[in-house]
Amino acid sequence: MKVPNPELLAVEREKVVNYLLNLTHRVGGPKAVFFYRFGFRSVEWEVLAEALKIHGRQCDVRGRLESVHGIRYEVDGVLDTPDGRQPIVRTVWQIDEGSAAPRLITAYPLEVT
Repeated sequence: MKVPNPELLAVEREKVVNYLLNLTHRVGGPKAVFFYRFGFRSVEWEVLAEALKIHGRQCDVRGRLESVHGIRYEVDGVLDTPDGRQPIVRTVWQIDEGSAAPRLITAYPLEVT
């Protein structure tokens, strides 16, 4: 199974710059260290955003959780990176109640290479 409405996947600039690529963020810092190791940079945040969208479109859903806020989908698979390596990561997408567009909640490594 794939994330529904993959053509509508949304990755917000703030999610990438202020969280996933923010080395000083309390929770996102370790994720930033991981993504930086593979060549992602906050000044070119769109590169990571596009890689995450491709991941969300191409990889399979491994888990689904319904909540009062919407439905979350956990997607596991390889992530294309600027340095050419392909680590295994999990992305989490949520379709908010009343919306059709899956938006990125988080991304993190499942396998460190």
